[in-house]
Amino acid sequence: MKKIIIISKDKSGDFTTIGEALNSISGTNDKRIFIHIKKGIYREKLFIDKPFITLIGESAEDTVITFNDYAKKEFPDGKKYGTFNSYTIFIGSDNFSAENITIENSAGAGSVVGQAIAAYVDADRISFRNCKFLGSQDTLFIGPLPPSPIIPGGFFGPREFAERRVGRQYYENCFIKGDIDFIFGSGIAVFNNCAIYSINRNEAVNGYITAASTPENEEFGFTFINCRIIGDAGNESVYLGRPWRDHAKTVFINCFMGEHIKKEGWHDWDKKVAQKSVYFGEYNTLGQCMQERVQWAKKMTLAEIKKYTIENILCGKDRWDPLH
Repeated sequence: MKKIIIISKDKSGDFTTIGEALNSISGTNDKRIFIHIKKGIYREKLFIDKPFITLIGESAEDTVITFNDYAKKEFPDGKKYGTFNSYTIFIGSDNFSAENITIENSAGAGSVVGQAIAAYVDADRISFRNCKFLGSQDTLFIGPLPPSPIIPGGFFGPREFAERRVGRQYYENCFIKGDIDFIFGSGIAVFNNCAIYSINRNEAVNGYITAASTPENEEFGFTFINCRIIGDAGNESVYLGRPWRDHAKTVFINCFMGEHIKKEGWHDWDKKVAQKSVYFGEYNTLGQCMQERVQWAKKMTLAEIKKYTIENILCGKDRWDPLH
């Protein structure tokens, strides 16, 4: 029998906040719990460390989880929050899923507030369907963290000292909005039929869609399949990605790209050595010609993309099937 919890702001459900519902669940939970969230704006900062949780909203337009923490914000002792404490929702337990929900960090432009994460996702067997992720700089973090920060103390926040474990994440029919490095991290993620929206900052470089930090020994990083790369940023002002770490892996397959994407496509983050170690690739890009892409990016062949199926990337030895 399914366990279902109803959240409603009008007090017609079991709880009026998502946080209350999560607190009612045992930390040793081993059965799927469905939390149905009725329409409304839920101003909550959520920390989810219990497995087998499913959040289901009425629709992404009507069910919104929002908060406004940001990297430059200070704790009472004067210490800044930093990037990884700025999340609206932290997901740190396996077998989480969400549908029909918007997750937003409303703090504002990174030029003012710094990084502001909407969703910090660091677990295995994670899926999102029909969800929206809204933010500016660093909207979606796909954990784990890299082994160590470039700047001491730069990983202050959840999982700073935890063992790094690469998990698998699946995003289907989702909308992800941001500007600088707004999809970033070390995990394995597939984006299927998603819309990736770049914000106009009125700058010569309006942003970078991805900033992967894929571990050297991982075969896959971020894979975008049948996605729409869109936005209101000016023509040729956005890069597809740059390497947060030197073995970053990011691939776009059968994706439509708007005129806001720079003809060279990719940036090396001024790391010349990374040009030899990253894997940045495209296959059958629509809306743009790839002839002017940087020479160190990969124009993939049909034979090369055969391994980039959802099943091959995500199912693994445990045969997790994110499609069902």
